[in-house]
Order: sequence, then structure tokens, then C-alpha cells
Amino acid sequence: MTATAPEELFAALDVARAPADGPAAFGADLAPGTLLAAYRRGLFPLPAADAYASAFNEARAEQAVAAGEVALLPGPEHGADPYALAWWSPDPRPLLAADGVRLGRKLSRLLRNRLDWWTTADQAFGDVLAACAEGREPPWLTPELQQALIGLHRLGAAHSAEVWEGGELVGGVFGIASGAVLSLDSMFHRRPDAARVAVADLAARFAAAGGRLLDAQWDSPHVRSLGAAPQPRARYLAALAEDAGPVGPLDTARLPAARLAPERPRGPRPHGHPRAHRHPYRNARRV
Repeated sequence: MTATAPEELFAALDVARAPADGPAAFGADLAPGTLLAAYRRGLFPLPAADAYASAFNEARAEQAVAAGEVALLPGPEHGADPYALAWWSPDPRPLLAADGVRLGRKLSRLLRNRLDWWTTADQAFGDVLAACAEGREPPWLTPELQQALIGLHRLGAAHSAEVWEGGELVGGVFGIASGAVLSLDSMFHRRPDAARVAVADLAARFAAAGGRLLDAQWDSPHVRSLGAAPQPRARYLAALAEDAGPVGPLDTARLPAARLAPERPRGPRPHGHPRAHRHPYRNARRV
């Protein structure tokens, strides 16, 4: 497979017409170039954990493949099982602005007043991957996929944010950048809300570098609580194709998590509020 083959491979796939709630294609491989080409086309991989899962994929998609609704992509090896690797592009996609992540009032107060957390970016990518893979069923983040993602990280396309409590990694998130769009793959926490802080941190760093949009891939109450809203897949594909200008490197420095929850300015109290007017003698100095 040549270096340009992955781009040509996915360019021939009409993702806009792919099933909304099923795989768009099966096959290909997890080489870093293939992965990057897929994310640029609005696809992400879900490898089968074992032969049983691969057989289930084949049984479930047999009619759609026969009808031409789902593509079978060639792999690097002749005779390889294409159903061992599925490519998804759900419709709708939960999207939010890179500067629009919500932490909530309670967590913001904790960050300002009690939680001594710090964050970094791209400092423990492998550790974040391993933590995200722990205990997940089905185990889609396979060792092969982890190695491919580490390859993307070395190329500067995959990023992580880490949340630290002292020297302990207590939360994290990782995702793949395609221009000004960052697709969030997975997150984890070992302290309540640490994953939420990791998402806010990675989003803030991405926005500061020129990024504009976050994709949470799968809709859920959790991603909606962060500020994501389901949008038509067509809008997401258009954002990927848009030339939004260059995105610079992420700031990877160790930064206080409290910066993500700045103090809210207090406006004047409304007329008639019990504290709007002080008692004329309350602060008078006795002589």
C-alpha cells in the first residue's frame, strides 16, 4: 500500500450517505496514515476484540454490504478478515466549540477553593491510553489500536490532556486533530470530575492554538453536560473540509486546573435587594 493509498481509499467512500447508526465500512488497516486519512473523512475505528466479535460484525452487516450500503475496504494482506475492523461515522455528531466546554458551578468552585489539581498536555499519552482501555467492554481500544495511536501522537496528530493530583494521574482524555477540528476518542477518571477537567483543559489548549471545534463522536447525557449538542453529520463533514487556517502546536506546560474556572465578576445588586443598601450607621466609626 502506497503512502497516498489511504487518502484515495477513503476519498472513494461516500461518508455522507453512510448508515447513521452502523458502520460505514469494514477493512483496511490501522497504520498511522490510514488512521489520519479516516479521521479527516469523519470516520473513526472500532476494532473487533476477537474472532467472535468479527463474526458478529459480518452477520450483522451482511445484507448492507450486499446492497452496497456499507463498503468493504481492501487490507494490506491478501485474505485478511475485513470484518475485524469497522469504521464508524454516526449521524448526528455531538459537537461543541473549542472554547465552549462547561464545567458547572460546583466543580468550578471546587477547582478555585479546594482541589489542588494541575494539568499537562501530551506528557503522558501512553498512560492515558492505557487508563482509557482499563475495564472497557467491549474492549475496542485494542493493543494494536493503541500502538497506532501512539504512532499518530509521534506525528503530532494525536493529543492528550492529563490531570494530576500531586504526582498521581487522576484523569485524562485523548483525541485526534484534523485541522481545526479535534475528535475526542476516550476519557477516564480516578477522581470525580477529573475527566471533565481533562476535556476542558485539552479544549482550552486546542482553542489557544487556533482550533475551533470539538467532536465527541457519540451522543450521551455526559457529553451534553459538557456543552456538546447533536448536529447533522453533514455539518461535521463540512467543518472537516473547511480551510480554517493553521493550527499551531499545543502548549504542553504544567498549568493549574483552577485557571479553567475563573472567578465570575459580580455585578451591582438589583434595587430593592436586602444588601443593596447598607445601614447608614453600620460602618460608622465611634468617636
